[in-house]
Amino acid sequence: MSTTSKIRVGVIGVGQIGKYHLSNYSKISAAEVVAVADINQTEANRVAEQYQIPNVYADFRQLLQRDDIQAVDVCLHNNFHMPITVAALEAGKDVFCEKPMAGAYRDAETMWQTAQQAGRRLSIQCANLFQKETKAAKALIDGGHLGHIYHARSTGHRRRGRPYVDGYGSPTFVQKQNSAGGALYDMGVYHLITLLHLIGNPTILRISGKTYQETAIDPARLAASGYNVEELGLGFVRLENNVTLDIIEAWAVHMDAFEGSSIFGSEGGIRLHPFGFFRSVGDLDLDSTTILDRFDYRIHTVRENGDAYDGGQEHWIAALQGRVELLPTAQLALNTMLISEGIYLSDKLAREVTADEVRELSVSTAVSV
Repeated sequence: MSTTSKIRVGVIGVGQIGKYHLSNYSKISAAEVVAVADINQTEANRVAEQYQIPNVYADFRQLLQRDDIQAVDVCLHNNFHMPITVAALEAGKDVFCEKPMAGAYRDAETMWQTAQQAGRRLSIQCANLFQKETKAAKALIDGGHLGHIYHARSTGHRRRGRPYVDGYGSPTFVQKQNSAGGALYDMGVYHLITLLHLIGNPTILRISGKTYQETAIDPARLAASGYNVEELGLGFVRLENNVTLDIIEAWAVHMDAFEGSSIFGSEGGIRLHPFGFFRSVGDLDLDSTTILDRFDYRIHTVRENGDAYDGGQEHWIAALQGRVELLPTAQLALNTMLISEGIYLSDKLAREVTADEVRELSVSTAVSV
């Protein structure tokens, strides 16, 4: 395909996330959204009119039958990701899917295997990969400035930021039957994918973890929501080459903000938010001042295809055009699913679990479509 060709896209799901994706596509000149599908056809018609999209379907299968659509964007709740993605891949479409990859590791693995068998490209949305902080960290790591990386810390904090029960979003975000998980699947996926990307996505060996739902909820909201997922997820992961990872992800906790995610190396360390680079020279310890805006400016003016890393959808479209190689977001998201489900399994069994145990015991949460 020509690097100047427009990529024709079909979007499945026009809810909160679907609208966000459509807004992004409207700003990407190389993308052309030609169809949307949603079981709420009234809303789909309204959204299609807003974005001047010519074709609307209540049945996503009709969208997949179009031979003029190359790429499909799946914007549904977690437990719908696998069946819709698999159908799209088998229909010969490349797929961009909202995070997390699925509701269960088994389903995410099915998505990945189907993409390989079908010879199609699969990418999972992770906006954090395209932040200036992440790109700067990757440049430092690739340049060898951290030396041997031996530990990473994944952190996410909200004081009271649970969907629906704390004032925003719909109840489906806090129901296992739709979303399969809570803070780990909603927020943790961003931080875990980012750290795995930075440290080279090493093989996962063993996982230990615990989840909590302790912070008080307004009784009326609790009754209306059917809230049954975790608000706090904690984990410790052993990786290959003597590397470790610890995790704290909070939707709601009576504490001020945590220090941002970080990476420890033998020659230096990085904190992502606020960005910091730390190292020692002889007896002198150095805390570096970084100018991220200048770094970002050079990426866009000195290096080629800097705009291809401005966001997940921008990168996806650029990769489909052949301008850049697609980042391995599906592989990163698959390992993130393995860690998250490992935390749930460890909590259930009250012990450390192996990665193989998670794979063996994972049960599909997919909703039939």
